[in-house]
Amino acid sequence: MDKIPMTAAGYEKLQVELKQLKSEERPNIIKAIAEAREHGDLSENAEYHSAREKQSFIEGRILELEGMISRADIIDPRKVGGDTIKFGATVDLVDEDTEEEKTYQIVGEVEADIEAGRLNVNSPLARALIGKEEGDSVEVMTPGGGRSYEITAVKFV
Repeated sequence: MDKIPMTAAGYEKLQVELKQLKSEERPNIIKAIAEAREHGDLSENAEYHSAREKQSFIEGRILELEGMISRADIIDPRKVGGDTIKFGATVDLVDEDTEEEKTYQIVGEVEADIEAGRLNVNSPLARALIGKEEGDSVEVMTPGGGRSYEITAVKFV
């Protein structure tokens, strides 16, 4: 099985979600199933079927999280350092067409969230940025067309 690269913050977030599912969600759904059973005929009991569906989702998510955690390859961006962009780098960009400034951290797939500025290492933009340095320009083909960005800063925080 392949290791899953992630930052310490991403790993911690998975740990917190797993703990919450095991200590709160799982016991609550078991209780809800028991209450629904008390209502009688299970074949026509919508509450029971809904609770069982939710239980299935929770158990599946727990297995998924345990798998990701067991294969985690935690990379500390502060220890990576350097001048070139690599996993964990926080990159300041300027869109060369619109002059819009953006900041992204290059993270693993499981912790990526474009709205929060966490860019999936496998995304077209991240792949174009890897290996570049401050002052370089990159051309990226996106679903919306080609884009050009200038790299204004590279930090490892």
